[in-house]
Amino acid sequence: MPELRKYYRIKGTPTELYAALTNPFSITLWTGSQAIMKDEPGTAFSLFGGDIEGVNLAFEKDSKIVQEWYFGDREEKSIVTITLRPDRHYTKIELHHTNIPEDAFEDMAHGWDSFYFGALKEFFEM
Repeated sequence: MPELRKYYRIKGTPTELYAALTNPFSITLWTGSQAIMKDEPGTAFSLFGGDIEGVNLAFEKDSKIVQEWYFGDREEKSIVTITLRPDRHYTKIELHHTNIPEDAFEDMAHGWDSFYFGALKEFFEM
């Protein structure tokens, strides 16, 4: 199954970006949609009003988030790893998304750029 590796650079500290990605109130601010999130392994999450759902697997405060994203009842686990690294007044973000279903790949690639990290960048740099 396809995988995706992308890189982003957003103005703000890793602490600020980590909070924006893990605090449900902050997520709602930059997505404009209801979010359920807790930065504890084993907890379920829901983003963009339920369009993205899964389970949180691991966290390293201010530097890494690992999640399993659900795509129907497929057996292969789709794993999302987001790594945050400081870069002066910015944060370098590495996204690694594995086992993306073929029929969802283009939508996922576009969604990461436009709706997920695109929206987050717009929020932090407006």
